[in-house]
Amino acid sequence: MSPDEYCQDKAARSGSSFYYSFLFLPPAQRSAITALYAFCREVDDVVDECTDPAVARSKLDWWRAETARIFAGTAEHPVGRALMPHLQRFAIDHARLDEIIDGMQMDLEQNRYLDFTGLRLYCHRVAGVVGTLSAGIFADGDQRCRDYAEALGVALQLTNIIRDVGDDARRGRIYLPIEDLQRFGVPAHQVLKGEGGDGFQALMRFQTERARGFYRDAFAALPADTWRAQRPGLIMAAIYATLLDEIEDDGFRVLQHRVALTPLRKLWIAWRTWMRGRPPTVRTQ
Repeated sequence: MSPDEYCQDKAARSGSSFYYSFLFLPPAQRSAITALYAFCREVDDVVDECTDPAVARSKLDWWRAETARIFAGTAEHPVGRALMPHLQRFAIDHARLDEIIDGMQMDLEQNRYLDFTGLRLYCHRVAGVVGTLSAGIFADGDQRCRDYAEALGVALQLTNIIRDVGDDARRGRIYLPIEDLQRFGVPAHQVLKGEGGDGFQALMRFQTERARGFYRDAFAALPADTWRAQRPGLIMAAIYATLLDEIEDDGFRVLQHRVALTPLRKLWIAWRTWMRGRPPTVRTQ
């Protein structure tokens, strides 16, 4: 299996919505974004699959060393070898890949966030940085879309957090800021037990509107002449904004079950967004 085939297989098996945004890209860009996505999956899997934090830290250190090898042209892992040909053309830099790893390490160091400032840093590292690198790939190196990409990455990550509140609670983790829990009178121990309490819907509505604010900020920062180039990111935005609407329409029952869109619906949203070639509409209250 070639490095590119390894990354393609990694992306396809993940079942992620990101995969649908890659389907319409030209070969070089598709290869680059698939390699970047596979890199993110590899380092994320370290944290998700290692039960021993010391082992996970050691593996992340290995990936930091591998990142250095990628930029030295001596990568060992198939993902690293797949990334090497794309570094210069698509402005993929060492510091940003390291920052993604730093974000994954935050999951090893803490399972609560005191305020949104701390959560915002986490979202920047694990999603905003990825968004910025992705936007550069979609636009073939054009770096004018950084503000858009950062805000969109944060919006997508906040949507993930909202969707996964129940799954995360069952693993003893709460990403929702403590200051927000306190503001809406939702004790952390109730969330961990899957019992949101009276203020839970209001809390989740607040989180949802915060995420939608980042979608709006992203689209406002996107130059109109880059809409077509940025269609893969807009596909992701459309899929995730629809997911957010579904969660709201379901009554924010994220502690009880995980809301998901069917593959067919994701494909339909992807095709529709690609054909329209403009930012999707964000629901307003």
